[in-house]
Amino acid sequence: MSNFRLPLSGDVNQTINPWNWYFNGNQFGLFNINLGKTKDPVVEQEILDSVGTYGRQLGRIGDVLRILLEVDKERLSTLSEKDLKTIEELKEQLQYIERIKKDNR
Repeated sequence: MSNFRLPLSGDVNQTINPWNWYFNGNQFGLFNINLGKTKDPVVEQEILDSVGTYGRQLGRIGDVLRILLEVDKERLSTLSEKDLKTIEELKEQLQYIERIKKDNR
């Protein structure tokens, strides 16, 4: 009997190895989070481990900004409308974050 095959109908061999799906390259689990590119990932990881997550760091910055905005109300009156709007938007975001924190405590 002859081996007659139409085009694209030859034998197909494919190794299916699910371990390669998850352990290929830097992927070590089913879910990995890429926090972005950094020039020094070792330092970045140490900061996250020792100081706090990005959310915690930003939260503290927001808390300090809220204090500074309350303390220096006199200078706020000299700002332009655009700057005042930007500050008001930040205050709204900080209030929204505070509500979320309270709801989840």
